[in-house]
Amino acid sequence: MSSNETPRGPVDSSRIPRYAGPATFARLPRLDEVGRADVAVVGVPFDSGVSYRPGARFGGNAIREASRLLRPYNPAQDASPFALAQVADGGDIAVNPFNINEAVETIEAAADDLLGTGARLMTLGGDHTIALPLLRSVAKKHGPVALLHFDAHLDTWDTYFGAEYTHGTPFR
Repeated sequence: MSSNETPRGPVDSSRIPRYAGPATFARLPRLDEVGRADVAVVGVPFDSGVSYRPGARFGGNAIREASRLLRPYNPAQDASPFALAQVADGGDIAVNPFNINEAVETIEAAADDLLGTGARLMTLGGDHTIALPLLRSVAKKHGPVALLHFDAHLDTWDTYFGAEYTHGTPFR
């Protein structure tokens, strides 16, 4: 690749071992390196809405680390998905872990900005609380949104312990 070409696809593992190189999803370029992307992969490290076991805030980084092993070509499907779209890692949304209302506003505003570039979003990590601001942002951009949600419970409480925003209330 010449110095003026836009990086596309994962870092070549024959040039940099998989355990090294960028700590991005699938070792893809960072969004600031490519300027714009068809798909922006973004971490949402937030789990302050949980009532039982925190830890989803670490999900984005764990997924990124595991994705180092993803390959740019799937022989079983004869598919090279990164050749079809410019996919880039947009880093993490900087959310306040101590103020849920502020975090919800921050997530929605960040999603608005990213969707405004024309990118589609793929978000990593976070508890179910993050679904509400993300869906609000997608609905503002694209109109009514349908959601297919698989879970052990519906997450449709109006409030939980008097709180409007929790992991159990995003689909009310």
